[in-house]
Amino acid sequence: MSAPDTVVGPVPPGRDPDAYDRLRRRVLWSMPSGLYVVGTRAAGRRNLMTISWATQVAVSPKLVGIGVESVAVTHELLEHGGVFALSLLPRTQRAIVRRFVKPVTESVVDDATGVGTMQGEPVHSAVTGAPILDVAMSWLDCEVRHVLALGSHSFFVGEVVDCDESSGSAHASSPGSGPAADPDSSPLRMEDTRMNYGG
Repeated sequence: MSAPDTVVGPVPPGRDPDAYDRLRRRVLWSMPSGLYVVGTRAAGRRNLMTISWATQVAVSPKLVGIGVESVAVTHELLEHGGVFALSLLPRTQRAIVRRFVKPVTESVVDDATGVGTMQGEPVHSAVTGAPILDVAMSWLDCEVRHVLALGSHSFFVGEVVDCDESSGSAHASSPGSGPAADPDSSPLRMEDTRMNYGG
């Protein structure tokens, strides 16, 4: 998640390239962004990865898109497995995302039940077989329908085939008990951490 060493893309005439690059990164980093953990699976391999570029892109059908770095293990698993599960975390779980900024090295998941741990965190499998964090406040299970190559990243668009939210989620309880009543129950966002990505 470090900044590039060289200026990428066009620089407007008369602007200092380095100063402009720093400004452009600040503006791009200021765009509101969630912070999620995406689970993937292919040929018996599983991975969980912290991700910030995720959004709904269509309502009919229900499509969700995620931007994934081309060299990432998750990218490889998406290409071969064609599925992903997006875990939405509450703000109280801001520390957990740091466990998944690198590929998972410890995975103990029972193939029959889909239950186990990854990096010591309890997980269960979605309908597609992609792993979901047990601490997720809600999750989306998706099958890849479209892939767009975008240089450093690819944009994988998945159709939602299943979803759920935890019974303790404020969004699953009575009206008036949502994020405004309890900010810590709202989904984790990039600005809740010291992390940044992109720009």
